Amino acid sequence: MASARQRIWGWYFFDWASQPYNTLLLTFIFGPYFAEIARGYYMGTGMDEEAAKATAQAYWGWGLAIASFSIAILAPILGAIADGTGRRLVWVWTFSAFYVVGSAGLWWVAPGGGEGMLFWAVCLFGIGFIGMEFATIFTNALMPSLTQADDLGAISGSGFAFGYLGGLLALIVMLLFFAEGADSGLTLLGTQPLFGLDPEAREGTRFVGPFTALWYVVFMIPFFLWVKEPHTDRRPLHLGRAFASLRDLIRSLRFRRSLSAYLASSLFYRDALNALYGFGGVYASGVLGWSIIQIGIFGIVGAITAMVAAWIGGRADRAFGPKPVITVSILVLIFVCLVIVGMTRDSVWGIAMDPASGLPDQIFFACGALIGAAGGSLQAASRTMMARHTTPDRATEAFGLFALSGKVASFMSPALIALATTISGSQRIGIAPLILLFLIGLVLLSFVKPKGEMPA
Repeated sequence: MASARQRIWGWYFFDWASQPYNTLLLTFIFGPYFAEIARGYYMGTGMDEEAAKATAQAYWGWGLAIASFSIAILAPILGAIADGTGRRLVWVWTFSAFYVVGSAGLWWVAPGGGEGMLFWAVCLFGIGFIGMEFATIFTNALMPSLTQADDLGAISGSGFAFGYLGGLLALIVMLLFFAEGADSGLTLLGTQPLFGLDPEAREGTRFVGPFTALWYVVFMIPFFLWVKEPHTDRRPLHLGRAFASLRDLIRSLRFRRSLSAYLASSLFYRDALNALYGFGGVYASGVLGWSIIQIGIFGIVGAITAMVAAWIGGRADRAFGPKPVITVSILVLIFVCLVIVGMTRDSVWGIAMDPASGLPDQIFFACGALIGAAGGSLQAASRTMMARHTTPDRATEAFGLFALSGKVASFMSPALIALATTISGSQRIGIAPLILLFLIGLVLLSFVKPKGEMPA
């Protein structure tokens, strides 16, 4: 039988195994690669470059929105079923299969494909994305059973830090040995991709899908060996009872002011953060003209700061509670969005810059570091704050609602970005709605009790 320490480390390994989906696929390699090939396709149909950039960004955004819609609808239902039967791990195994199939399938997203290939690229990404998000819900629901409540902040922060370390290592491996520059055909080491992968067919970059799947399979082994179901009553599946339990939980929100305010707050600020992750690489590619390798280096900077900040934030969370950590993180992200919206190759909020200089790149690298630091702390503290609003026997249900609150606004965020981009004709202006979403989240956070629903 696994020791308590092994159970905690096994739980950490889920973050290590799953983080590459966000780091490699969503943000720094596949997302920009998709935007690149989609932009090329639309320019081939006769669109001018700026219109093609906006259309590619909108296509990616709507794909994320549809996947998020599925998560938002199903997450609380599956959570109620899992809590009703007292089983969570079987769901982790099930959605792990979605993760592996979806990510591995991205190998077939090749340059030069038509509308059908773009469609299947988004579908496969969505399958893996759904698998990652649902597996995360059920894994998060195991957190209250790992330790005493006072230690949850440190454990959550350490888990995210460990996960970001895994994502960082995976990104470095991809950049050094596989992901090739579109012009040079060479990796960051200045060599061709390993295993004879064809740079002209972008096979090194496309390998990011199978690589992410393999990484997950290998590093989930400690999780499946050491993490066991908490000792709760096992009950047969009863859909009527599960839905009744979920209905009662939703109805109870009107009497649980702190939880309601927190779910509403996280609805806005977490979706804005996810949009920064989902569109950051696309922004760098379109506005600054960065290559996949440059975006990858940008990702390394962000992952390092996220890793360090998540660990430090976990300690700050234990010392001061999650609410102050969340507040400071949101303020930092608002500042970053203001910089991004006001920056071009030529100026920052009207202050002229030499477009030939490296200053715009340096500023965006600094923004990436701040996004990583604030985002890492924000995610870890958010998980702790949710744990302060539930109990082990209702944890999956509660984290299902937490997932719902994090995804329901995702229909709004990509749509606002796409709309602002289309109206303004500018990718950078398209980021502006995120400032409003962060501000709304900050206002709603003021109604959340620092200790949640824990006894004072």
